[in-house]
Amino acid sequence: MGNLTATGLRNLREAGRFSDGGGLILFRNKSGKASWIVRVQANGRRRDVGIGSYPDVSLADARERAASVRKLAKAGVDVVAERKKEREVIPTFREAAAKVHAEHKKGWKNGKHQDQWISTLEAYAYPHFGDALVSDIEAPAIRDALAEIWLEKPETARRVRQRIGTVLDWSFSKGFRTNEAPMRSISKGLPRQPRKSGHFAAMPFVDVPAFLTRLHQRSSVGRLALEFLILNASRSGEVRNAVWSEFDLKRAVWIIPAERMKMGEEHQVPLTRKALQVIERAKVFRTEASDLVFPGQRRKSPLSDMTLLKILRDMELDVTVHGFRSSFRDWAAEETSFPGEVAEAALAHAVQNRVEAAYRRTDFFEKRRKLMAEWAKFCAQGK
Repeated sequence: MGNLTATGLRNLREAGRFSDGGGLILFRNKSGKASWIVRVQANGRRRDVGIGSYPDVSLADARERAASVRKLAKAGVDVVAERKKEREVIPTFREAAAKVHAEHKKGWKNGKHQDQWISTLEAYAYPHFGDALVSDIEAPAIRDALAEIWLEKPETARRVRQRIGTVLDWSFSKGFRTNEAPMRSISKGLPRQPRKSGHFAAMPFVDVPAFLTRLHQRSSVGRLALEFLILNASRSGEVRNAVWSEFDLKRAVWIIPAERMKMGEEHQVPLTRKALQVIERAKVFRTEASDLVFPGQRRKSPLSDMTLLKILRDMELDVTVHGFRSSFRDWAAEETSFPGEVAEAALAHAVQNRVEAAYRRTDFFEKRRKLMAEWAKFCAQGK
């Protein structure tokens, strides 16, 4: 029987070094963090071997681990070197996630997605098993981590589940795990999430003209950006990060480079007279410090996505910024005779049919110019 007791450890408050005997020692620092080491003799040298943190490793487990280390040391094994080698070969979940993130982010166009990918793991996975070796992470630990947010934050939880699976599958492909991520069984062990519509909350297209009239009642760079977004049926990031060098005002074309597009292909937007008027009004915000058309409070930084959403919330509207693209698409389908592929091209959507995509050689630019002119004319009806 050792010197320490489970009850005594639970009541331990002071910092220091506490020996259980047989070389097993608990170190506790002033902040309250504690860890186990076992002191052994190997080849005439005294070696301290870390065997886990307390209370993750209980007193009973620490005694078992210490006995194993002493047995190996007695057999002549360099325990410190072996453990170091093991840690170099098999990474912790935190280390593996960092490597996966570094490898994958090169292919992501959206900087916000790059940040969110790792931050969600930091917030919801690391506290549970961030420091565990990827070889040791099993379904129960993942399920318990997800269960905390599964119903409260369903969309975030699903993304965290997918990202955990990506890290563990990467670990399997690298030989760090003996099996792939057990995500299917984990999903079965979680409660059913309430079903919600997968669509962004959109304003009915018939209400858009009146909304733009209300939008014009006040002037700000955010309101100009939102109007420009609606007139061009653009994505928020495309508008907020637009720079003056992308505009050919003589040809009335906005050329968005491939690296700023979701699909990774250059997109040319035909600008209507109404859209050009917005650009003209935006010139008042132009400065030498930034090439941004719609700068944020810090002139060198673009508007935040929340700035546009706040405009809608201040107007007591329960719709999303992205939803205006749906408003445009519904209008095009119900109020015009333009082919659907022209409206889809205006939204810069990918061609879903692979065969059709392989043979299509047009972006319907001139037809899109006519379509957007009709949309601008419709939007002006509220005046």
